[in-house]
Amino acid sequence: MRGFGREHGPQHGHRHGRPFGHGGLRLLLLHLVAEAPRHGYELIKAIEERMGGRYAPSPGVVYPTLTLLEELGHAAASEAAGGRRLYAATAAGRAFLAENQEAVAAVLARLGPEGRPQRPPQIARAIENLRAALHLRLAREPLGEAEIEAIAALLDATAKQVERT
Repeated sequence: MRGFGREHGPQHGHRHGRPFGHGGLRLLLLHLVAEAPRHGYELIKAIEERMGGRYAPSPGVVYPTLTLLEELGHAAASEAAGGRRLYAATAAGRAFLAENQEAVAAVLARLGPEGRPQRPPQIARAIENLRAALHLRLAREPLGEAEIEAIAALLDATAKQVERT
């Protein structure tokens, strides 16, 4: 994929590293502004929605990426009502997307079929509940050896049961 290297800065809101490979967020942003012109905030919300709330890029990642897309000639910004910038794909940006259809498809596949989240919401909620419960328990007084063993055994048994399901 020509013209796309490493992402700039951390992508806040995603707990397991970057949800997209190198240049993936740039491709996704370009794809979204090729669908329809959008403001930066609309792009953040569109990604969060397509990821089922599992990830929302920070403005500190999105806006520099949009600036890079402008510098590459793949997107253009215009001033809209309220002084906000409206981003749209240029002809060069659309050509770039066409040349990199496989990479675009791979990025979109990370979102799930037809833009729906890959995790069912009930499971995503349960994972967050478990994560919160563990965090809260570990933040209280230090665990004794018996408590550590009990929690580890419970988590291991649950993991094995999930694998068998």
